[in-house]
Amino acid sequence: MKKLSGCLLLFCLVLGVQAGSQAQTISKEKLIWLTPKWEGERFEDGRPKVPDHVLERMQHVSIEEAWGIIRNYGYHNQFAGGNWRILNPGEVVVGRAVTAQYMPTRPAIEERIINNGEADGRSGPMNTWPIDELVQGDVYVADGFGKVKDGTLIGDRLGTTIYANSGNGVVFDGSSRDMEGLSQIEGFNAFVRAWDPSYLQQMMLMGLNTPIMIGEATVLPGDVVLAKKTGIIFIPAHLAEVVVDQSEVIRLTDIFAHQSVQEGTYTAGQMDTDWTEDIKADFFEWLQSNKNKLHEEHGIGLQTINRIIENREI
Repeated sequence: MKKLSGCLLLFCLVLGVQAGSQAQTISKEKLIWLTPKWEGERFEDGRPKVPDHVLERMQHVSIEEAWGIIRNYGYHNQFAGGNWRILNPGEVVVGRAVTAQYMPTRPAIEERIINNGEADGRSGPMNTWPIDELVQGDVYVADGFGKVKDGTLIGDRLGTTIYANSGNGVVFDGSSRDMEGLSQIEGFNAFVRAWDPSYLQQMMLMGLNTPIMIGEATVLPGDVVLAKKTGIIFIPAHLAEVVVDQSEVIRLTDIFAHQSVQEGTYTAGQMDTDWTEDIKADFFEWLQSNKNKLHEEHGIGLQTINRIIENREI
């Protein structure tokens, strides 16, 4: 179980105070301040709204590609690996993060949180409040401080609501119950630290759509979640399209290289070094002839293919 630092607790308390009547959230202005490089559309609360077409293309990006690309922009703390228990290991989870931070219950604070929630018109226990925030394309990401027994944030009933609201799954640095029931929700997936039959006790929601930590990663509301067998990477919203664009270029050159070696057109050595002008010319011709197939079978954006052909750059 992770230890909670005094600074982190203070930060969360400050966020709660700043939220005013909006229980456990931060203001739209604060969220915009935290995501200054995002220049696109935002949700009403200020959360970056990465377009659906970018999320669709992100499905095909590998963890390694995303990791390498965002590190080139100085983001070194966005990957959370370790012992994830995955409900459906073969299914990718991609979406915009809705974040929640939980802490061990402290009665006086919990009472104020509940009162604020009631004043805001929130209903049900605190662990349902993040679920009410979800819209299609979101991923519910929660820091449950690694708690397993009595730390199960959802069961199959809440899982059904999560999928209905988001069409997606969850990432919990904590636990869940009802694995069998959740596995029956077609399209739903969950990355959790453990499965446990207990029910949620002695936990309170300290932050909703606030910055959180998952493993070693810093996660902001609106980050693009890319969760695969390897682990989970949280991509800053302003880099999401950069990641899919650059990963598609990498994928195209890899497909061409593998095919060329298999067909005997070029050797592995020729493909694994700087390409000659003749090889580049063959590559651009291959792109032009196969762009529809590459789009349909490999999910690569036609705009990426056309841009490479037009600019003659790789």
